Amino acid sequence: MNDAIAREAYCREVSSAGFWPNLGDPEGPLFYSYAYPAPDRFADATVAPAAARWDAKLGEFVLPYAAVRGESDPDGALLQFLQSTYEAAADGADWNRRLLDREQGQLGVPPKHF
Repeated sequence: MNDAIAREAYCREVSSAGFWPNLGDPEGPLFYSYAYPAPDRFADATVAPAAARWDAKLGEFVLPYAAVRGESDPDGALLQFLQSTYEAAADGADWNRRLLDREQGQLGVPPKHF
């Protein structure tokens, strides 16, 4: 990543999420979510779905890809993970959610405007 981009991205608080194809972990591929700087007690937050957990070694929440694939609603399970970890970061850091959040639209359909 370009250094200028990294400096801008981390100049304030951030909630970030993504996918690791494989970290050499026996669990295999993982979805991840972290906050920087991590709010106090971020690691203690309750997140969903049940297979999501805090990984102290990585310093972030993880959700095994296999667990998502095994869900009856994989899209919904991943959305729960992303939303609950964002809420843990935003609430823990006292972000102004009224200014940041918007209503969830239909999955797969981009919003018409922000």
